[in-house]
Amino acid sequence: MARYSISDLEQLSGVKAHTIRIWEQRYNLLNPTRTATNIRTYGEADLRRLLNVAALCSRGQRISQVVRLSEEECQTAALALCNEVQPADDARLSAMLGATLDLDEPRLHRLFDEAVQELGTEDTLLRLGYPLLQRVNVSWKEGSLSVAQERLVAQLLRQELMASADALPLIPLSQEDAPRWLLFLPEGEWHELALLFMNYALRARGRQVLYLGPNLPLPDVLAAAKTFRPTVLATVLTTAPGRGQVSAYATELRQHYPEATVLLFGSLAVQTKALPEGCLPMACLHEFRDLIPFVNQLVDVELAEK
Repeated sequence: MARYSISDLEQLSGVKAHTIRIWEQRYNLLNPTRTATNIRTYGEADLRRLLNVAALCSRGQRISQVVRLSEEECQTAALALCNEVQPADDARLSAMLGATLDLDEPRLHRLFDEAVQELGTEDTLLRLGYPLLQRVNVSWKEGSLSVAQERLVAQLLRQELMASADALPLIPLSQEDAPRWLLFLPEGEWHELALLFMNYALRARGRQVLYLGPNLPLPDVLAAAKTFRPTVLATVLTTAPGRGQVSAYATELRQHYPEATVLLFGSLAVQTKALPEGCLPMACLHEFRDLIPFVNQLVDVELAEK
């Protein structure tokens, strides 16, 4: 299981080590363990808790109020922040929503391309693309929009992610110092947009990526892993496996391929409490992007120790 020093937590959360220690002592926020040399280290649950608390405090909530939240309440509140739209993006997002309502694909593409030119691909997707899709999804579920609008936005994001990834150079397998990520969706899972973002973000940072797409049976995942030898197995869980089967699925991944860290993204992942050691759950693409260098660093350390 990945372990973090307090300096690691400071780097990842943006919270000063001194403040972390105060929160730990005053509010029992974290539960560190000590190494044989009496050095405090923190686990993945500690990192998750600190990231959520830091996100809420950065928006003006008091630490004394935040620590009263349950793990589930804290997680839900922090995830809601990931979908907030920055005030500077309101006008652009409204224009995109208008084009979506009118099913005006040329105008929607033009607005998206203009945003990419100004903000870059990743920020456009995170600040505009995914919030737009979420708003359309909510309206569709409430019956105020048809599935056509949702499909228009989803297809636009898919095209942008695939085109942007294809424009990046492939890292040859002979370059052994580049961390390897195997990306897939489990059998029965077809929601691919988050996985496509991972693919682009990883390749943009010089990672070797084997992208196997949706609906991949577990035996095929394991067979690919034995050949590709990834340092990280990453998947997205939104509808599959079933809610009560996530822990067993993650355990089987770890048992058959213990060499890799298992990154589980999505609502099913963060709602599952009994995940095995070596699994890292998350449900915010901002967080995934920020953790890419650190996940690989942890894997490198684990392999060196072995």
